[in-house]
Amino acid sequence: MRRILAICAIAALAAVACIGCGSSDKSNDGGATKVTPNEEQTTPTEEVKQVNEAALSPSATPAPTDTPTPAPTATPAVDENGMMLLCPSQYLKKRDGAAYGKFNHITYYSDYCKRDRGATVLLPAGYTEEKKYPVVYLLHGIFGDENSFAGDANLPVLIGNLVADGLSEEFILVCPAMFAASDDTAQAPGFSAEQMIPYDNFAHDLTQCLIPYIEENYSVIGGREGTYIAGFSMGGRETLYTIITYPDRFRAACAIAPAPGLVPGVDMFMTHEGSYKEEEVKFADGVTIPDKIIICCGTKDSVVGQFPKSYHNLFVKNGIDHIWYEVPNADHDMNAQYSGLYNFLQFIGK
Repeated sequence: MRRILAICAIAALAAVACIGCGSSDKSNDGGATKVTPNEEQTTPTEEVKQVNEAALSPSATPAPTDTPTPAPTATPAVDENGMMLLCPSQYLKKRDGAAYGKFNHITYYSDYCKRDRGATVLLPAGYTEEKKYPVVYLLHGIFGDENSFAGDANLPVLIGNLVADGLSEEFILVCPAMFAASDDTAQAPGFSAEQMIPYDNFAHDLTQCLIPYIEENYSVIGGREGTYIAGFSMGGRETLYTIITYPDRFRAACAIAPAPGLVPGVDMFMTHEGSYKEEEVKFADGVTIPDKIIICCGTKDSVVGQFPKSYHNLFVKNGIDHIWYEVPNADHDMNAQYSGLYNFLQFIGK
């Protein structure tokens, strides 16, 4: 019986040995299994190849893509009043077929200020005494003078191109020194009530002294029909002040980013007493007023902020007909200036 059990045990061990050897053996490379040719297994390299080929196959599922974000709606080039929101860049570049004038400095005596005062004058390139021209008075910002606009090389280019394209009549541009100091006023500009007075005084110097000088010494149409006024920042504020004070003297006006102070208000620089009370900003019944009044400002103006829009709202409240628009993304800068002038100058002589 013991002999039989021993024989069975030997047979079982032999069977286990056969199962362990089967179709593979151990190599000397750390015990990695070697696959015989009879086994149909895929190597890792072949798996990667199959995945790559599937990805490149026309029948493969395309990789997901992000849904395109719709483009933002473009800002309209022209608003409902026909105002071009931005000055087209080609109007600030010289070109063949257009003629450009040059600035000259003049001096006139102001009976109002009791002293000599300066201005720069831009005559049309083909200026002749045989023709009568309209005149545009362009007012600078605070701390500026008669040379402020004369230093802008693009200004004669803009004017020359507008004329060349028939969008504006030829005209004389006059850029005065707006701080009209006299012996009994502050002698230098600044942010105080006393230093604001000479700016308002310019309206009187302009109408009583400078305009008569220009009409006497240049070939101009003269009178209301041939006289226009525009200004930037403080010059914009004084443009509004001047047409409220002398409404029958100007054919059209444009206030670009007008500064605070026409009516009482407070800004980052000072408290403004106001040249007029809000209820006084209006035209008397029956008086001749400008045919066109434009107020505009950049949407990102970091200097005068919302004051230009407050003037627009005041004009609406007091029944003063005017055009209001905003210059997209413009600060207190040349983009706002060129936009305002591009639109305004097309009213000259029309």
